Amino acid sequence: MTKHHGYALLSAIVAVIVAVSAAIYIGVAADDGTARDTLAAGRTPHQSAAPASTGTWVGSWSTSPVGAEPGTETNGMAGRSVRNVVHTGAGGTGARITLSNLYGQQPLTITHASIAVAAAVNDAAAATGTMRRLTFGGNTSVVVQPGQQVMSDAVRVEIPHDTDVLVTTYSPIRSGPVTYHPHAQQISYVAEGDRTEDVSGTPYAGQTPYWRYLTALDVLSNESAGTVVVFGDSLTDGITSTVGANSRWPDVLSDRLRASAAAGSSDTPRYSVVNQGISGNQVLANGLGRPAENQAGVTRFGRDVLDRTNVKAVVIDLGVNDILRNPKLADPDRIIGGLRALVRQAHARGLRVVGATLMPFQGHRGYSGAREAVRQQVNAQIRAGKVYDAVVDFDKALRDPYNPRRLRSDYDSGDHLHPSDKGYQRMAENFDLDELKGAAPAEL
Repeated sequence: MTKHHGYALLSAIVAVIVAVSAAIYIGVAADDGTARDTLAAGRTPHQSAAPASTGTWVGSWSTSPVGAEPGTETNGMAGRSVRNVVHTGAGGTGARITLSNLYGQQPLTITHASIAVAAAVNDAAAATGTMRRLTFGGNTSVVVQPGQQVMSDAVRVEIPHDTDVLVTTYSPIRSGPVTYHPHAQQISYVAEGDRTEDVSGTPYAGQTPYWRYLTALDVLSNESAGTVVVFGDSLTDGITSTVGANSRWPDVLSDRLRASAAAGSSDTPRYSVVNQGISGNQVLANGLGRPAENQAGVTRFGRDVLDRTNVKAVVIDLGVNDILRNPKLADPDRIIGGLRALVRQAHARGLRVVGATLMPFQGHRGYSGAREAVRQQVNAQIRAGKVYDAVVDFDKALRDPYNPRRLRSDYDSGDHLHPSDKGYQRMAENFDLDELKGAAPAEL
């Protein structure tokens, strides 16, 4: 071999090595649901490794940022570890999270974050061998600017479906108001100091009914092909469901989809379900503050639906608060107009939309005959097919057959507006799973 040929061969070998190295270290950044690369960006610290298997990125759990947590205006959660407990709707071989500082007034510095499968239901302890350190662009620390969010690198960890997962963050610096989701219907935990990678759960003496900072958990899944986003108010948030039981109606819908697919049904789409319900949410009206707390459906739809991972379909159950919370008599045409605006946003992305009729609320303190008439007018438009691509009739499924203006007693939590666990189950059971299939029509 000549000297020239030797240099050429060496150059070719070096080029291959560089190309392979680049492929290894490119980050998994695409949100179209396709895992193109195998390892996360940057260096991989102790206890952290990104997925090496193939699959589809889907939403396994998510929640909507609602506002600034009262009492955290100055210090935030400085000097404490926040261990959020979330329940998975889909399993996978890798995971990544999203943290939000939407309602923060100054930068949020996270110096340490981790993810682990919980050792038991409603427990702060981690299952053996599942604790993983999270990184952001290859670094263990990340600064989230006010009004912004950040997604972690992917990490290799076996996440089962229908199980609790622990996502823990630590911030040593005062960061002002904590972006949170109240009414989690799930107990999470707090510990003093940096206990991010503690597996025992013993230091986590503090308990909270809130989710803090965390807004999404995605998994690299071989069992799901996409994500269904359920978009709604307290009826979707599951405000009267049993704490820690995961009996909100989107939870039950998720179980139904998985069970049908496992039974071999070719008609059932292989979708995960994520819950973007906010208690008190309206189609048209924002809450107070800047940025507005409890943002209107037409305002938050892009963030909470279109920006979720690998969305295939949307379910909307919204509108009753526009009737109940309006100081004057609500205009049914304006409510319908707002719902159609949501559908147009979804259709622009090719997403199919299933919409729910508004359930009865006679007996609730906000009930009046005039408000009932508005509800009936909104439902008439929904049932006539003038709003959504398909309809799930929650009104018909849960109303009292002897008095259709109120909930059936065993479906009523007692406040005559929100369902009991049995009522939430009935909502999910009334859902036709086949309606989730297909793309948006050219015209409604």
